Amino acid sequence: MSMTLPHFADAVSFRAFRSASSQWLPIVLDIARGHGIDTSSPHVFSTGTNLVVGLGEKLILKIFPPVLRAQFVSERGSLMQLKGRLHLPIPEIVAEGERDGWPYLIITHLTGTLGSDVWPQLPEAQKERVLRQIGETIAAVQRAPLGPLAQIEPRWDAFMRTQMQGCRNRHTHLGLAPKFLAGLDDLLHDAATLIPVDAPPVILIGEYIPENFLLACHDGDWSLAGLFDFGDVKAGWRDYDLLGPSAFMSAGRPGRVRSLLEGFGYEKLDYALKRRLMALMLLHHASDLNSHICIAGWQDKVDDLIALQELIWAG
Repeated sequence: MSMTLPHFADAVSFRAFRSASSQWLPIVLDIARGHGIDTSSPHVFSTGTNLVVGLGEKLILKIFPPVLRAQFVSERGSLMQLKGRLHLPIPEIVAEGERDGWPYLIITHLTGTLGSDVWPQLPEAQKERVLRQIGETIAAVQRAPLGPLAQIEPRWDAFMRTQMQGCRNRHTHLGLAPKFLAGLDDLLHDAATLIPVDAPPVILIGEYIPENFLLACHDGDWSLAGLFDFGDVKAGWRDYDLLGPSAFMSAGRPGRVRSLLEGFGYEKLDYALKRRLMALMLLHHASDLNSHICIAGWQDKVDDLIALQELIWAG
């Protein structure tokens, strides 16, 4: 077996390679041994974008293919910039390097229960509690100085222009119902004034979703216990990071919406804020309303984008 990591011209070829861990696990273990790390009990993480292996209970080795080098830059820069700045644990970099043009990080393994394993079963009061903590965490991350993350491309203004130009084609291709597409031009017109492109940028994680955080239970109360996966970080307007929990967790319930926004620092949920969030949700880099709005039957409950924003951000 070759102990050299291959070159892939595109992400599709890499995903096929990643799905067959027997092709690359020996290389991962060789890298770990080179850093003097015990490799007797490796655990391959089957989900995610890159090659990720747990080494015992305390360390994780994450290898990024050259085609996804930007994710390495984002992850490394974020972990360095946020170190010691949050009340919430995040991974720490233990070692880093490069193998055959593939950069890698060895980081600490956080303890806790994956949010997606717990969230559906939490009582409503506990969901509101966690969402308030998520809002507080987003605000804490955004208070940290950008440092080198300010250089991450694309810059916010260029990113917004690109997203606006491709918005209609994207959502038409994804099968968004015509009744929602009909209001898209009006929404994009509003977005041009509602979404700042020249305001001081902040760190945007992009995906505050249950798959990317850990929870822990103490005396019957569930709380955030860790945050990970910083591969899609960018710098831009602060409200962008409210979209993940709004779409995947708030479910249009006023108590949850209020908890998230109050934790973040918004005391008033007015039309302008809802309109801005609706526009940003359609412009998000991973936007797909049909798959990402976790409100049962929402397509049949509303007739246009204005009604949809009222449904998602109720209260």
